[in-house]
Amino acid sequence: MFIDETKIKARAGDGGRGCASFRREKYEPWGGPNGGDGGKGGDVVLRGDDDQNNLIDFKFKPHWNGERGEHGQGKDCNGREGRAALLRVPLGTIAYRLDTGEKIVEILEDHQEFVLLKGGKGGFGNTKFKSSVTRAPRKTGPGEPGEIGEFRLELKSIADIGLVGYPNAGKSSLTNLITNARPKTAPYPFTTLHPQIGVIDYPDTHERLVLADVPGLIAGASDGKGLGHQFLRHIERCKLLVLIIDLAGTDTRDPRDDYKSLLKELELYDEALLDKPRLVVANKMDEDSAVVNLKKFKKRYSKVEIVPISCLSEEGIPKLRKELLKRVKKMRAKEKKSPRTKA
Repeated sequence: MFIDETKIKARAGDGGRGCASFRREKYEPWGGPNGGDGGKGGDVVLRGDDDQNNLIDFKFKPHWNGERGEHGQGKDCNGREGRAALLRVPLGTIAYRLDTGEKIVEILEDHQEFVLLKGGKGGFGNTKFKSSVTRAPRKTGPGEPGEIGEFRLELKSIADIGLVGYPNAGKSSLTNLITNARPKTAPYPFTTLHPQIGVIDYPDTHERLVLADVPGLIAGASDGKGLGHQFLRHIERCKLLVLIIDLAGTDTRDPRDDYKSLLKELELYDEALLDKPRLVVANKMDEDSAVVNLKKFKKRYSKVEIVPISCLSEEGIPKLRKELLKRVKKMRAKEKKSPRTKA
């Protein structure tokens, strides 16, 4: 199961109570106060974890609590600080306040931490209330309560390449061929029901690219047809969009119209997606009809860059792998020269 959006309720730990204690030792009948302070309550902390790929841990465990701070003790012993509630989230997670919708933080790096809720301060022991006037205070601090909040967690995958296409265009087959992901492949629409994240390895150069394969888009997805637009958030941060087109014209579709519809749906979701560099992958070139359709496609879209492939015969796959690496490396070099912007 892939979960990319969920709600949680969290509470930081309360601070421990201060202790009222007095020194009692032989020959020291008036030893004075020695009560320690209570410990601070545990925070609720978000931490980026590169080993996580979705929010399923929080779907079935929506309540998270920091530990209460330990109460103060005698002999000036302060209470132990409560353990934090550590929420390990995948990179690309965004936290919003549930009541206001305010965006709080984006977790983009491994081991990046953010204190979502602060634990309460521990109460003072009676030692802190000693003065020249009050020599034997019995007053202590109760400890402050921890913060409470409800949040919505949303995942926007961090990938170099976003793979978009119609159902049955060959997205899952291509993902199986070039990445370590193994999505289900079957001859019926919407085989892929949730995003698949895979890594493209280049052993010769020790390079790695991350690819996000989102469920199929169809005309009218913006109106809720098919699986809708809900998964397109996972390609917002991609450096390169790959639009895979079924050049064989399966289901009597025209590949040229498919391309036009895909661009329209991307625009309806977010116009900024059309500004991203994109590459068209013409699949099913092992069929005769695809050769004819490719000529028609090039005639209408003469300026569109196309890489012909066949997921069945694996024709063009090595060339595609090289082209993807070349383009992403070029974009990474540009990003290093310019200030980093967050999606």
